[in-house]
Amino acid sequence: MSENGAGGANGRANGANGSNGNGSGFAALSLVPKADGKQTMKDFKTDQEVRWCPGCGDYAILAAVQSFLPELGLRRENITFVSGIGCSSRFPYYMNTYGFHSIHGRAPAIATGLATSRPDLSVWVVTGDGDALSIGGNHLIHALRRNVNLKILLFNNRIYGLTKGQYSPTSEIGKITKSTPMGSLDSPFNPLSLAIGAEGTFVARTIDSDRKHLQSVLRQAAEHRGTSLVEIYQNCNIFNDNAFEPLKDASVRDDITIRLEHGEPIVFGADRQKALRRSPSGSFEVVNVADVPASEIAVHDAHNPDPSQAFALSRLDSPAFEHTPIGVFRSVDRPSYDEQLRAQVDEAIETQGRGDLAALLGSGDTWRID
Repeated sequence: MSENGAGGANGRANGANGSNGNGSGFAALSLVPKADGKQTMKDFKTDQEVRWCPGCGDYAILAAVQSFLPELGLRRENITFVSGIGCSSRFPYYMNTYGFHSIHGRAPAIATGLATSRPDLSVWVVTGDGDALSIGGNHLIHALRRNVNLKILLFNNRIYGLTKGQYSPTSEIGKITKSTPMGSLDSPFNPLSLAIGAEGTFVARTIDSDRKHLQSVLRQAAEHRGTSLVEIYQNCNIFNDNAFEPLKDASVRDDITIRLEHGEPIVFGADRQKALRRSPSGSFEVVNVADVPASEIAVHDAHNPDPSQAFALSRLDSPAFEHTPIGVFRSVDRPSYDEQLRAQVDEAIETQGRGDLAALLGSGDTWRID
């Protein structure tokens, strides 16, 4: 990639605690150097041929990310994309930043090492539903619980695309594929429920074709302190075409898509005629706005430390898309893992000195063999 010059430090506040409950008061990007001048989408494109199937939703996500990153104003040399294995994992080749095309399922682990050792980097993970939730499931949940300062983009197309159409951990029950000719028997993961259950501090969902919404969510994820997980519904037009068509069909999408906005009543529908009400059991139910008092309509609180509301919202989604929330489900403030780790290292150095690696290796029970 081309050099972009040394930039000054980001001038955002570098306090230890978020000022509004979602961590933005602590600038997750505060230690990442700024670019010298204004950037454009072109600055983040490479000369590599983009090798996805024509019509793949990955193209829309790539364009959205490339056009969004200039807003952050960060040096490209201090932005890193780490991927695993899968169609989505070709992403680093197409970003004019540093990148690492790693191994199957291990992108969160590699990104964790990078983020903890280099606080001057903005670290992004690009993964898919197979890569992240099958072989990589363990790495994903531990990155989330630790709250490492990295951003995970999980492309969910509910299929294994790179290996030509086998069912994935998010494929619906009964899915006919090359590996399940009589229909899948596995209950699918709900990625957001899984992330919230792992105490993820930023959990969101968006759609590949809704560029405005996608970029809005990415912006919030980038500024969050700790691990951000963004599930992106992504169409695989070759092996699972139209998997999310109801959410894109203009004739029905407004009646089934619930757009979450923190602090706003959860009202939706083409004529804003529907709403969500919290039942005594804690789940949500769909009601007609005209049939209930305004006080009974649920108000979205993404900053609530109690994850139960966010979890209940994540359970509304279904393979049939009767009602599908999108937006930021949860955004709460908690110290990041790398921040705390650096504090421990500093304390150890202050109390015990910098140490001597050679002396450490030669200490204790050692012996010499002639």
